Order: sequence, then C-alpha cells, then structure tokens
Amino acid sequence: MMFMAVMFALGKVVGTRGVSLIELIFYRQALALPLIVTWVAMTDGLASVRTNRLGAHVSRTVLGLTGMVLNFGSYLLLPLTEATAIGFTMPIFATLLSALLLREATGPHRWAAILLGFVGIIIMVRPDGMHFPPLGLAVALSAAVITACIGLLLRDLGRTERTGAIVFWFTILSIPPLGILMLFVGKAHDPVTWAMLMGVGITGGVAQLCMTGALRHAPVSVVLPMDYSTIIWSTMLGLLIWGEWPMYTTWIGAALIILSGLYIAWREHIRSRRPASA
Repeated sequence: MMFMAVMFALGKVVGTRGVSLIELIFYRQALALPLIVTWVAMTDGLASVRTNRLGAHVSRTVLGLTGMVLNFGSYLLLPLTEATAIGFTMPIFATLLSALLLREATGPHRWAAILLGFVGIIIMVRPDGMHFPPLGLAVALSAAVITACIGLLLRDLGRTERTGAIVFWFTILSIPPLGILMLFVGKAHDPVTWAMLMGVGITGGVAQLCMTGALRHAPVSVVLPMDYSTIIWSTMLGLLIWGEWPMYTTWIGAALIILSGLYIAWREHIRSRRPASA
C-alpha cells in the first residue's frame, strides 16, 4: 500500500510536468513488465501463463485500462488524501453490483454498511460541493465503480487462472494499444521527469507483486483491509510534497467509508465460513 501511494503521488507530480495521462499509463505498464515477467518466472514458471480464456483477459484489460485512466485522473484532479479516501468506496460498489447484477444474497447488515459508506461520501464532499472540483469527484467515483467491476471479473477469472497469469496478461495486452496512442501523444521530457516516470513503473509493479504475494500467504479477509492503510501514506505524501492537510470533513467521511468497507469484508468472511462449517 505504501508503494501504491508513492506511485499515485509520483503520477500526480509528473502530471504537472507536462506528462499526459496516456504517457503516464504507458510507462506504468511498460516499466512494470520486466518485474512481472521475472516474478512469474521465479514463482509459477512462465508456462503458468498459458490460458484458454484470452477473451476474458481482453475484457479484463479493457476494464483495467479504463480504471487506470480514471484512477490516475482522480489523483490529478483531487488532493491526494481525498482521492485515496473516495477510492475506498470500491467494496461498497462491489457489494451493490453483486446484489443488483449477480443477484447475490445481501442481507440488512450489508445494506446498512452500504448506506453508511454513502453517508461518508456525502460528509466528505459536503452538500455544497464547492470544496473539490465536481469533475474530480465524478472521476474518482467512476474509478471506484469500474474497479468494483474489475473485482467481479477477477473473481470469475480466479476460478481457472493463476494470479500471476492474470497480472501478466493484463500488462502484456495493455501495452500495444497504449503504444499506438503514444505515437500521437508521446514526447521528450527532462531527466528528472524521466526518473519519476521510471519510479511510477517500478513502484506500480512492486505494489502489484506485493499484493499478489500477500494474497499467497494470508486470506483475502486479512489482506484486503490493509488497503485502508494507504490513507496514512497518502496523507504523509500530500503534506510533504504539496503541504496539503485534509479538512475535518475528510477525516469523518473517510472513517465512515473505512468502517463500511471493513464491515462488508467481515460479513463476507463470516458468510464464506458458513459453508465450510456446514
């Protein structure tokens, strides 16, 4: 989560140094590829990336690139801590989409958690909506919705594909379309900007591998709540780089959103244990 926060902070900085969103995402993917290939080779072996579900990986890539554009866009448009906190609404939208699209049973406890999360959003942005750019808020919430959709797709892919294969195919399939766009938007930058772009790719790749490794050694119900520690790193980086200190409404709203997400994760953990107990 620390590497993830650093990646978005670097992305926000290079965005002010003339780097376009397409360039940012291209270097994020291209520079992370060597790390991912090396990691797959050293763990499951390169043979593990063979797949019979290329179409599903293409769908995941389309959604993943859309999510990346929206996520990086939200960090460019909003203060670091606020963009991070709104991103925490992903479990809320995932639960909502599971209930509406997949017809999964969602009891009153989880509906109450969803409501609590939306109350947190309202408190954070405040009813007058004048504290943050409306476009930034819309992009951040859209990013959370798309990320939730990605989560549903990954749940399906995870039934047949290894985690390393999913990460590999997302990275390798995203580079060609981004490379084509780079022919139109790519440009030269100063050495400091190039170094920061390398940092975006490396920290993004390391964050992805750390999360994958964490999920190998601990249950999802233990690992995913650690997402919320990102707000600590984002607040520290926002203060150090831009001198930003979140408003009190951000802290109250973020606390409610985090409580909502943790409660949803706990209920999911309890529900997953019931069939095993039976």
